[in-house]
Amino acid sequence: MQKPLCFVLMPFGKKPGSGGAVIDFDAVYGELIKPAVEAAGLTPLRADEERAGGIIHKPMFERLILCEYAVADLTTANANVFYELGVRHAVKPATTILILAADGTRLPFDLGPMRALPYRLGPDGKPADAVAGQAALAKSLEAAQEGGVDSPVFQLVENFPDIQRLKTDVFREQVAYAADIKDKLAEARRCKPAAAAVAAIKTIEQDLGPLDHVEAGVLVDLMLSYRAVEAWDEMIRVAGRMPEPLRRTTLVQEQFAFGLNRAKRGDDAERVLLGLIETRGPSSETNALLGRVYKDRWEAAAEANDTFLAAGLLDQAIDAYAKGFAADWRDAFPGVNAVTLMTVRNPPDPRAAELLPVVRYSVERRIAAGKPDYWDFATQVELGVIAKDEAYAMAAARKALPAIRESWEPKTTVNNLTIIRLARAARNEALAWATQIENELARRAQV
Repeated sequence: MQKPLCFVLMPFGKKPGSGGAVIDFDAVYGELIKPAVEAAGLTPLRADEERAGGIIHKPMFERLILCEYAVADLTTANANVFYELGVRHAVKPATTILILAADGTRLPFDLGPMRALPYRLGPDGKPADAVAGQAALAKSLEAAQEGGVDSPVFQLVENFPDIQRLKTDVFREQVAYAADIKDKLAEARRCKPAAAAVAAIKTIEQDLGPLDHVEAGVLVDLMLSYRAVEAWDEMIRVAGRMPEPLRRTTLVQEQFAFGLNRAKRGDDAERVLLGLIETRGPSSETNALLGRVYKDRWEAAAEANDTFLAAGLLDQAIDAYAKGFAADWRDAFPGVNAVTLMTVRNPPDPRAAELLPVVRYSVERRIAAGKPDYWDFATQVELGVIAKDEAYAMAAARKALPAIRESWEPKTTVNNLTIIRLARAARNEALAWATQIENELARRAQV
């Protein structure tokens, strides 16, 4: 399992301190900070340890924004460190630890009220009691993992927005970056047949040059473009070649797992997703993707007539989806999948009747909030079919069809509707109108 990254903001080499003595910052990092970060279960990342190339500000900004934790050494009141700390405090409400050598450094007025963990220096400019300093810093980092806001921006400015993980389905519309590349990728995705689209995207990727020189927004859109044309191996490859801080973000790890599962590498996908849940806790997106891994295994076992194994895998998938919906009831996607699988279970899971109206309310509130997408209407279609509400399902289907963006989207819905249809056929509960919706979605997906 990958450990969270901790970016270290500090001067390099030997610098004069406030009292005239020379401070060996490389020794401070090697003897105090790095061991403490590792003792806290994190991976340290210092600016000079990753040669990203290109303009230095791009990788610096990406580390400041994307690394889960940060340690800032304010000793000598270094202007670069202060600037980087300001960026960090503006985008991260928590998980930033400040340290300061007890050499008489006086912080500027604006930083005066902030608490910095002190450490002692010896006459040689190296940590005087490295073991004690390591223990204190490791303890602070462990406490930061428990939560709590440490950014003065988030503490003092009421309702200052936390920058949450962007949903991948709206990433391209919400993130501003290289408009020309964005347009080229959009055009490439529209190429027919799919092989031509893959080739066009590859040409754009080659023109970008080494990926560690490319801005984060372009890299994520490149990965999602391969996803759009169902080039799973290419999607996996791009995710694996991203700079480490970006590669470790929840968004990229989730999409990496998505690609792995679609490429029939379910065991690898499960490992990535369980690692995310262990380090960051359950979430609607991560658990929904994990549910899909178990759902695919269930379908394979059922097709192989391994009834006993299939029953266990179905319950495992239901549990993953249900936990995802419980983690964030505003996201109806894991909820509708839980209800669907609860409905096809034999015997049906009685929780489905309780959960269905909650999921329905969730998706209807999202639609009412504005800018609904394909998944919102597809969720309503499934809920209508499950509830045997023809008018509700048909109205949603009419809205879902023009909202399709990528071919794999209706394929996913068709798969769920097929599962429901087959389960109902076994109970003599066939619905002709539901089959009509299923067939129309299948036609649009070219299944």
